[in-house]
Amino acid sequence: MLLFFIVGLLVHFVFFASIFDIYFTSPLVHGMTPQFTPLPPPARRLVLIVADGLRADALYELDEIGNPRAPFIRNIIMHEGSWGISHTRVPTESRPGHVALIAGFYEDVSAVAKGWKENPVEFDSLINESKYTWSWGSPDILSMFAKGATGDHVFTYSYDANEEDFGARDVTKLDTWVFDKVKEFFHAARNSQSLFSKLKEEKIVFFLHLLGIDTNGHAHRPSSREYKDNIKLVDEGIKEIASLIKEFYGNDEKTAFILTSDHGMTDWGSHGAGHPSETFTPFVTWGAGIKYPQKVSAQQFDDTLLQESKLEYWKRRDVNQADIAPLMASLIGVPFPLNSLGILPVDYLNNTDVFKAESMFTNAIQILEQFKVKMTQKKEVTLPFLFTPFQLLSDSKQLNILRKARSYIKQKKYDEAVSLCKELIHLALEGLSYYHTYDRFFLGITVVLGFVGWASYASLLIIKSHSNLTRGVSKEVKKPSHLLPCSFVAIGVLIAFFLLIQGYPWTYYVYCVLPVPIWYAVLREYQLIQDLVTSLLTFPPSHFVGYLLACTLGIEVLVLSFFYRYMLTAGLIVFAGWPFITQLWTRAKGISLSWIFFCLLLAVFPLMPVVGRKPDIFLVMGAGLLVLLLSLFVVTSLIKRKDSFVNEELLLHLLQMLSTVLSMCVVYGTHNSLLKKQGLPLTNQIVSWIILASSFIMPLLSPTMLFERLVSILLSSMSTYLLLSTGYEALFPLVLSCLMFVWIHMEQETLQLSGVSCKQKVTSIQFTCNTDITQFRQLCLDDTRRAFFLVFFLVTAFFGTGNIASINSFDLASVYCFLTIFSPYMMGALMMWKILIPFVLVMCAFEAVQLTTQLSSKSLFLMVLVISDIMALHFFFLVKDYGSWLDIGTSISHYVIVMSMTIFLVFLNGLAQLLTTKKLKLCGKPKSHLI
Repeated sequence: MLLFFIVGLLVHFVFFASIFDIYFTSPLVHGMTPQFTPLPPPARRLVLIVADGLRADALYELDEIGNPRAPFIRNIIMHEGSWGISHTRVPTESRPGHVALIAGFYEDVSAVAKGWKENPVEFDSLINESKYTWSWGSPDILSMFAKGATGDHVFTYSYDANEEDFGARDVTKLDTWVFDKVKEFFHAARNSQSLFSKLKEEKIVFFLHLLGIDTNGHAHRPSSREYKDNIKLVDEGIKEIASLIKEFYGNDEKTAFILTSDHGMTDWGSHGAGHPSETFTPFVTWGAGIKYPQKVSAQQFDDTLLQESKLEYWKRRDVNQADIAPLMASLIGVPFPLNSLGILPVDYLNNTDVFKAESMFTNAIQILEQFKVKMTQKKEVTLPFLFTPFQLLSDSKQLNILRKARSYIKQKKYDEAVSLCKELIHLALEGLSYYHTYDRFFLGITVVLGFVGWASYASLLIIKSHSNLTRGVSKEVKKPSHLLPCSFVAIGVLIAFFLLIQGYPWTYYVYCVLPVPIWYAVLREYQLIQDLVTSLLTFPPSHFVGYLLACTLGIEVLVLSFFYRYMLTAGLIVFAGWPFITQLWTRAKGISLSWIFFCLLLAVFPLMPVVGRKPDIFLVMGAGLLVLLLSLFVVTSLIKRKDSFVNEELLLHLLQMLSTVLSMCVVYGTHNSLLKKQGLPLTNQIVSWIILASSFIMPLLSPTMLFERLVSILLSSMSTYLLLSTGYEALFPLVLSCLMFVWIHMEQETLQLSGVSCKQKVTSIQFTCNTDITQFRQLCLDDTRRAFFLVFFLVTAFFGTGNIASINSFDLASVYCFLTIFSPYMMGALMMWKILIPFVLVMCAFEAVQLTTQLSSKSLFLMVLVISDIMALHFFFLVKDYGSWLDIGTSISHYVIVMSMTIFLVFLNGLAQLLTTKKLKLCGKPKSHLI
């Protein structure tokens, strides 16, 4: 069985990784020739200012008394330059946002997981193409482009990473640091001949990365005074820098300025998904080569930004984030970044029509070069008779469009040339997408075959090992046929040869060959399949259809709960009616009433708003008090008992109570300290980490009696969970655990109803590593319900705490008791543990259910894996890489969550067994059984 779990784990890792090969591989190609406009550029230098985490509405809107929040930028919009919205893409994180801005392409989603500081793939950028670039700001962002650049023409100045502290008294210092350093730099340039001569060159870039707004947004929310004041500070800083640069260059009118942001931010201070508050970023540009403001009588947009910001009469020009890179390249006359997929927004250019047409023509050739390389690459690894070229952009059509565009430019039909180049760009982008997704259908089919085969094999294994179906089967051993294994070996060799001659990457071998051994294992059990079919034919058709419908409905409710959290509420209300469907109501009224009460109480949580949107420290305190009341009840019951180990247990529970009290004090103290902008107190931080570490050890010191051990696990988990909570979610594990305790009793009562005698009461059952194998019984149909209950409770454990299937639902404020300095991996690990705590509580209760119902953990676990795999197959088909960015981000999240759940189940099962069965003994304590 161990081999099965190891193989199962590897298979699921392959399925999990497959979407990144099928949907989200790197779009980059190499080997193109640099392209630049042959005419002199309007600007000699560019100043790029990126205000990290700045929302468009926050910059453009008026303040409470009707004055502009950013008066200098407002003045630019009305008198000097052009403005609009830069539409970003998922994931709305700093790294992909800056890559889109400066390199002109959208990184695949998997790049976020490959590191913030290193480039997962090499790419060209505006900074690389510039003659010199000076940049100031965050070390995370600046190092990324410095490492990607060739030569020694990129100079970076960054502060220490520890300065990025969400709990600091004043994080606007991150922005004032940048402005001060830029001022010092230009002052020093007057006294340094070598630096002065470099600054007088053309094709140079000044890049200012401002992190204060993002940090304030995470710490205080975008609606806060701190966030809004930071915008004012940035506005004043930009005004000073613009004035300084103009003065330095003697007002030569050869400087172009661009202000934008890498991403926005939700109302609750997070980003990563596709909500308009995250994807709408400001774009303001002025100076050399930029159009002056244009007044209009009316303009139509789908949002309310124009009305709210009182800018409805000033021409708004929206761009996609990747379009900014070709615009910057065009302004200073450097080659367009080789990997850029942006379309030059000619509406922003204040230049001759011939310059616009030539720039657009250069843009078209630069994107067409990528299309040609992509097509050649695909052609080289595909057999000639299997290769299907992109019909809409054949070689002859490419030449025809280019000739016609060049002819229009010669005839001075510039508008026609621009529109023709745009048509070519759109066709080339469509063709790039076609070749990029060329193998998607083929890979999708192989992964689906693997999925279905694995679920079938797991189902057959359940029937073979844990049911009565094979009892009536003849035990006559047939001589094994060599035809089946030989056939599958031949199929495997043919597939491998087919992939080899086409030069596919090694991952394709894994996806394509994996279904072969899986289906061999399935078809090897053909005798069992025959018996199963025979058995199902004897089953009453109405019953069979009824069970099938119930199973389908149950799984669809689970799938729908990922889109609509209230489906979990509906499911829990149905669960509350379970005692009335069976005879439990008449047999065990007290337990049934408890079940109904806690089901309905838990049903409230999926209806609550997403965590972090409305933090409430008093709800966290309330949850802590309830935990203390529960602890007092347990301590009282321990004192009443006359047990030999009562002192040891009592001491442990008192320690756990102390841990809860300390957690409450730390949460309250940290909350007040951050409100006063005094940062995270060191004492609180040390206590938080000690509580987290002790929560893994405390349960292992408690007795392995079922009730005592589960209570100990709950109390230890709750002390950590309180530290990671910001509002109502602190109450969730408590209510969930109460329902789990009742579930354990309900399952034992159900078993007695079905006629299976229970040798022990729940209170006397003990967790043990070596369970007596003779106690296990065969599976029955009711066990399918138990497995479904577990999956349902696991899904509730995720969504019930206010999470949504999106990156942006995780609030950084939940880790502020542990650290406030930005550390993505440590913060991610802490938030992951917060998610896992309810999972662990459910899995520990499931261990108890297996014991009380005398069921093999392997059989029930296999059933859970089958249900999870069917759900995963749903989400595999629902993964999108088109449509709105909110849909794309959510579809990826769904698949990742359900696949992670399947993989984590193996680890959670092991962790639950460790927490429930392992017993640590305190060193040096003599073993005594005397009263």
